[in-house]
Amino acid sequence: MTLRDLKKIDALPDGYRPSEAEPFMNERQQEYFRRKLLLWKEEILEESRSTIATLKQDTVALPDDADRATSETERAIELRTRDRQRKLIAKIEDALRRIDEGEYGYCEETGEPISLSRLEARPVATLSIEAQERHERRERVHRDD
Repeated sequence: MTLRDLKKIDALPDGYRPSEAEPFMNERQQEYFRRKLLLWKEEILEESRSTIATLKQDTVALPDDADRATSETERAIELRTRDRQRKLIAKIEDALRRIDEGEYGYCEETGEPISLSRLEARPVATLSIEAQERHERRERVHRDD
């Protein structure tokens, strides 16, 4: 997080929530989502640091086969989780780039605004609900073929 980011974050009033009553993706809304994304990214990175420390500590060889299998399964699950989070960080960084470029909050398929409620629930969303549903229907049709 840069000093510029911190200054912009401080500019938001306490308790601010984007509203349909204000212009879509105005400066306040952009800063609100920037903060949300930066905080989310920092939480993921902190979890990742914690996991790495835990994985380093848990390298003790276990004599029991069942304990060793359990430990290896837990490590594999943790590593898969970290991989998903690595991909999520890339999506967060892409969303931050879109904010900087003035593209954030608009559907990549239609160019229409993505609802604030959708962005609130999924700040990395790139498609409106309607476009996402069409995309998922097309995927199901192709998967069934």
